[in-house]
Order: sequence, then C-alpha cells, then structure tokens
Amino acid sequence: MTEHPSLPVLGVALPLSGVRLHRDWVLEKQRDLEIQDFCYADLLNGDWQGVVADYRKELDGYTGRLGIHGPFWGFNIATMDPDVREVVRKRMMQGLDVCAALGATQMVIHSPYTTWDYNNLDYNPGGREAVVERVHAALKPAVKRAEDMGCVLVIENIEDIDTHIRVDLARSFDSPAVRVSIDTGHANYAHGSTNGPPVDYFFHAAGDMLHHVHLQDTDGHADRHWNPGEGNIQWREVFRALGRIGSNPRLILEVRNKDTMRAGADHLIGLGLAQ
Repeated sequence: MTEHPSLPVLGVALPLSGVRLHRDWVLEKQRDLEIQDFCYADLLNGDWQGVVADYRKELDGYTGRLGIHGPFWGFNIATMDPDVREVVRKRMMQGLDVCAALGATQMVIHSPYTTWDYNNLDYNPGGREAVVERVHAALKPAVKRAEDMGCVLVIENIEDIDTHIRVDLARSFDSPAVRVSIDTGHANYAHGSTNGPPVDYFFHAAGDMLHHVHLQDTDGHADRHWNPGEGNIQWREVFRALGRIGSNPRLILEVRNKDTMRAGADHLIGLGLAQ
C-alpha cells in the first residue's frame, strides 16, 4: 500500500543491538526512538556513559525525537517506605542524567496503580489522595529537573484498569514535564484479564495528555509484546482514537522479538494506519 504523507510515522523501542540492526529504517524517516538499555540499575550504577558514547556513534545523523525507558525494576513510585522513596528519587535522577547526556526529551516511567488499588482505593478513606501525595513526594525533584531540561516524564499504564486515574495523577503536577503514556498491550491485558475497558478507551481518557504510546499486541491474557497483527487488539479503532488527539504522541513499537519488529510495522502500514 502506498504510504500517505499525512499518516503518523511509527517509531520504535530498541536496545543498542536493535539500533544497530534497524538503524537504516529508523533514519530513513527520522523515526521516534526510545532507548531501552537504561532501565537497569546495574547499568545506571555502572558505565552508562560508555553506552551513551556507543549510542552517539550509532545515531550520527539522527535528528528525530529521542527518549529512553526510565528505571522501574524493583520499586513503585508510590512507595510508602521512605527508604525506598530515596531509591526512587535516585533512579529518576540517574535516568535524567542519561537523558541529558543523550539529548533525550522524554523518559517513560511506570504507573503506581495496581489491580489491588482498583478494588480498594475507594474502600479506604483518602486512599486516592494518599497515592498522589506519595508519588509527588517521590518525583518532585525529578519533575523540577525535567522542567529545567525540557524533558517530559510520561507515566505508562501497567496494571491500570481505571483509564482516568493515571491521567488525573499526571495533571496533578500541573507541569509540562509530566504527561501520560499508553501501552496497548497492557491495556488489552487489563481488558482481557481484569475487566478493564477496551484499548481505545484508554486513548479517549488520555486526550491531549497523551505524549507517548507503546504499540504491541497481545491475546488479552498476558503481556505478550507480540507484533501488531499477532494478537486481538482492534488496531483500526485504536488509530481512530489516536486521530482525535492533537498532542502528536510518539508511536513506539515495543515488541519482544527485535529481529522481526518490521513485520509489526508492516502490518500497521498495510492497514493504511501509519507509515
């Protein structure tokens, strides 16, 4: 199918090995790129500068929008433990160190909301407000720094069932440096396994607070990270919802098999949804 210039341009999430594999495809349209290496504490505590140097070499000539997946393993940004909160603050600052070194303008972080929260926050008086307060306590220094850098923290749905609660959390910062991300596979898992709404409802709830999307397909049972077209997500409806959003979110293919990633892109291109 002939690509239409008005269609959104697909981006991709890759580690360094994947960037080397798909470099030409990324550069041909200066596609949005999300770097995946820097979510690991071992690297953030180690020679991350050396990996940044490798990326700078591989991305010579790249002028697209660059972001990273920030750290998330082992903590929740709404932690009640003050010692763990200090770890969260440290990891967020380390992620922003990487963004500054790379010139990245976006960092993906994970939603604090769990399936347990959905069933219990309204049962426990003040539960919703307490989560917001704890997230502010953990992220306040990072948000201020991100504002100063011109970087945006995007909060990705993980176990979220309520489509609005994460959007309200982002709005509560009243900052241009905090917006939301939608992972289509996580939304489809919530729809298929925890009685969440269909994937497109997450887009309707986010509106122009949406600045980032992970495109991946699932069967609704698990977080498969299959190529679009391999699961049961209704992609035409997802892109109809995207068409109503004016914030120009980055559309990032985040699939498990980096070798066959182009097949997922080709599926969406073949449907006439993207280029």
